[in-house]
Amino acid sequence: MDILSFYKDMCKIIPPNRVRINESMKYHTSFRIGGPADIMVLPQSAEEIKKILRLCKQNDIPVFIMGNGTNLLVRDKGIRGVVIKVAQNFNDVEVKGNTIRSKAGVFLSAVARTALENHLSGLEFAAGIPGTVGGAIIMNAGAYGGEMADVIKEVVVMDFNGEIFSMKKEELGFGYRWCNLQKGGKVVLEAELELKPGDYEDIRRKMEELSAKRRMKQPLNMPSAGSAFKRPTGNYAGSLIEKAGLKGFRVGGAMVSELHAGFIVNTGNATAEDVLQLIGIIQQRVKEEFGIVLEPEIKVVGEE
Repeated sequence: MDILSFYKDMCKIIPPNRVRINESMKYHTSFRIGGPADIMVLPQSAEEIKKILRLCKQNDIPVFIMGNGTNLLVRDKGIRGVVIKVAQNFNDVEVKGNTIRSKAGVFLSAVARTALENHLSGLEFAAGIPGTVGGAIIMNAGAYGGEMADVIKEVVVMDFNGEIFSMKKEELGFGYRWCNLQKGGKVVLEAELELKPGDYEDIRRKMEELSAKRRMKQPLNMPSAGSAFKRPTGNYAGSLIEKAGLKGFRVGGAMVSELHAGFIVNTGNATAEDVLQLIGIIQQRVKEEFGIVLEPEIKVVGEE
């Protein structure tokens, strides 16, 4: 791909201030790690996304869709092709009765606050989850007994041909940290969440309790991508890692959090390779000690 030539073509359909060339992904992930994306685009409407996808298809350019990068590890060589970031640039929220309709780029925590302000219960678990609505749906994000599958009514998506259509909850195939959208080929545009009327003070108190618990137990003061591993059946990843004696263990700038062993943190200068090596060591040690294979929850992307 002639990056400069394609960049100029992209700037003809999207304002240049929202098209970035050789953009370091460390500025777009909560891990603060990652090599450059050839081109990053920040669309503000479904029509712009459609134009971007069409241009990429015409030029046979690979496309990667991301939200706020809170569950993402980008490899050190970066991402070839075009990254479409659907985050703060794609946000709008509307409340009607017991439902909230949200664009994919809205922070999930902001939607939870909107629910509180409108005396709607069901999103208390989401108050401290840092990702976007779109990313949370794709991962079926959850915490403290709640998950996105509990509140999703409908999702509006665009396929890579630019066709827009709705998918009901039943079509999304929700499972533990999973939904069918992880198979790729679709961009989440917006979602309708169905909540229940509740008491403002009860909702606020529950949110504050969960936020306090999160602050006490999770290393929120250091860059990470959230829980590093999915919860194994009948156990907890953090507990197994701690019992394996790996709390505080590090490879380069990547370290198993000393506060919560289920998190891998960037101590300041970690590379993606540091994190990947650490993940491998953790998996090997836990398998040797307990016979359990830990499955990463972090999504790894980029050129190897």
